Amino acid sequence: MQADMKALHKMFMSRNVTYQHSHGRPMSCPATAQLLSNTLYHRRFFPFYTFNICAGLDEEGRGAVYTYDAIGSYERTGYSCQGSGKDLMQPVLDNQLKAASPLVLPPRNSVTELPLEQAVDLVKDAFVSAGERDIYTGDNVEILIITKDGIKREELELKRD
Repeated sequence: MQADMKALHKMFMSRNVTYQHSHGRPMSCPATAQLLSNTLYHRRFFPFYTFNICAGLDEEGRGAVYTYDAIGSYERTGYSCQGSGKDLMQPVLDNQLKAASPLVLPPRNSVTELPLEQAVDLVKDAFVSAGERDIYTGDNVEILIITKDGIKREELELKRD
């Protein structure tokens, strides 16, 4: 819901500015994830109707993706998606990124690492696939690529009709 998203964003940005003034530095990705969880949990009896993902870099410079339910429970995952096209996109991402079994010996990471270009192409393919079958996915996608060098923005048109 657009109104809930705007209200959550406004509240979150206010708390982010307060944090920066109090601590003299930007909020880390894990701290941002915890703040979002606390904010959502605070409204658990009348929750925001938003689907949230928090992504960034952790203290070691590795990618961090956090996915949430409606009342603020969250977990760190290697990848995630939310929204109306989730049911169409998640199986594609699972098929391409998830390891066959967590019981494989010797133990290994449950998420397959991809080079940046392949990861961006996979995201684009997943959105194109969802956009063809889900009318609520929209006409274009804004992709933000977060690296240690900064944030790069790409836009992908899904439909031209």
